[in-house]
Amino acid sequence: MGRRKKFEIERENHDRWLVSYADFITLLFAFFVVMYAVSAVNQNKYKQLADSLGSAFGSGKLVQEGQLEGGSQGKAEGIPEGVEQRSGDSFIKPFAAVQLRNEKWRREREAMTAMALDVSRALSPLIEQGSVRVLQNNRGIRIDIESSVLFAPGSAGLEVGALPPLLEVAGMLAGKPNAIQVEGHTDNIPIRNYLFYSNWELSAVRASSVVRLLEQNGIAEQRLSAVGYGSAQPFGNNDTAEGRAKNRRVSIMVLYSAPESANDGAEIKIKP
Repeated sequence: MGRRKKFEIERENHDRWLVSYADFITLLFAFFVVMYAVSAVNQNKYKQLADSLGSAFGSGKLVQEGQLEGGSQGKAEGIPEGVEQRSGDSFIKPFAAVQLRNEKWRREREAMTAMALDVSRALSPLIEQGSVRVLQNNRGIRIDIESSVLFAPGSAGLEVGALPPLLEVAGMLAGKPNAIQVEGHTDNIPIRNYLFYSNWELSAVRASSVVRLLEQNGIAEQRLSAVGYGSAQPFGNNDTAEGRAKNRRVSIMVLYSAPESANDGAEIKIKP
């Protein structure tokens, strides 16, 4: 009878992963050793390399990190001509200039408000009658004088009654530096006579008449301009007689020296 073969059950080795792990750790260690060796640059070799690269590119030498060529007052190489190299102080100076400009505008707004109050007090009888309005907006001070105070219907010649308010305004504005724009306005009823073909001509000539009087009473011509708007900028309702009367007017605009002097487009009515 043949002998029975003995079969042994091969047990699974759960520790085989240690071999792979040990290989991985060895490789990782070797990698970091190489990285450390690469990072430890020999300074002499680095200087030789820097000089070689500088000679190759024609700059002579390389600028070290954190150092500007020529010292703190010098200009770093590689910056094109015409490009300004700015220090910390150069950013402070524009900010100071903005503050100074804002302060100038603030003072001008205050001066214009005071001027508007003075004009309003001087013309208070006409303001109370409703034939004059003094307003302050983002352009400056606007003095609206209804045409009935200044002109006869359909005429551009100043009436005798127009002189007191206009001379009052001229005296107050003569010593000021602001530009003055005189604007002529009409209602929307067409006009055509032997003097004026349309409301455009009438409004422009009326504005010019007021400019001429202001110039004759101490305001330099360089500060003055005249504009005719016809019926293009109504103040009141052209469907009513009262509204058309408000639209027939001359506006004397005392302008800010800079548009930024005003905060917004709101219009404020100045009362005496």
